[in-house]
Amino acid sequence: MSTSHTALIVIDVQSSFRYEPYFTDRDLPDFLAAQNALIEGSIRLGIPVIRVLHSDGPETANNAFALASGHVSPLAGLTGFDAASTFIKHRHSALVGTGLDVWLTEHGIRRLIVSGIRTEQCCETTTRHASDLGWQVDYVTDATLTFDMTQPDGSPLTAAEIKARTATVLQDRFCTLCSVDEALSRAQAAA
Repeated sequence: MSTSHTALIVIDVQSSFRYEPYFTDRDLPDFLAAQNALIEGSIRLGIPVIRVLHSDGPETANNAFALASGHVSPLAGLTGFDAASTFIKHRHSALVGTGLDVWLTEHGIRRLIVSGIRTEQCCETTTRHASDLGWQVDYVTDATLTFDMTQPDGSPLTAAEIKARTATVLQDRFCTLCSVDEALSRAQAAA
């Protein structure tokens, strides 16, 4: 079965994050379980899976987000998959300067399933951008990962709070929030 008008975008699920001071494994097992289930379900349904990786900063081996570091590669634990296409981005939105928008249009994609790292950064930004450009977006919160942050007043903001805030501001404005199973069911129904 092919669900050709939907594409799954796997954003920045890459080793680079392991080298950042904020990285923690705390939520990683649950994230990888959801992300891998989404990828595997998409493949079963014939949904193209797009890999997006992030590279920026100085192109030196000691910058984990530089291609020269060797860390702009799939995160350990991510299920292996043959990407329908791979894009390297240098901005928060996967649709800026990558050619992804052209690929999606050329392949008749009308619905996007968004997943990856970081919930409130590249995943949220891509979701907003895609919605503004006219794509229907299903945002799978469980298949996104983020990390604790410190607010401007110095108080902590947990990853769970960030995910809740992201879901709140995206829902019904820029996307439909979905579980893994809901996103796959919606893609199948739209086929």
